[in-house]
Amino acid sequence: MPVVRYFAAAQEAAGRDTEHRIEATLGDLRRAVAADHPGLGTILPRCAVLVGGSRVDDATALGRDDVVDVLPPFAGG
Repeated sequence: MPVVRYFAAAQEAAGRDTEHRIEATLGDLRRAVAADHPGLGTILPRCAVLVGGSRVDDATALGRDDVVDVLPPFAGG
């Protein structure tokens, strides 16, 4: 099962820092977490979503050992 790690505002919106998911593709995962955590709906489109540390497209298949990081835009200076 892929594990999703949420950071900063995404963590707050999801109400957790990690969770295991069963979705087969990144696109399926995006849709499912947005449905399961409605607060993510407004944040997720602006987030960087990385699989194994790399940006990939929504058609990417997820393996059981994959780590998916959801990183909202960070302000800094």
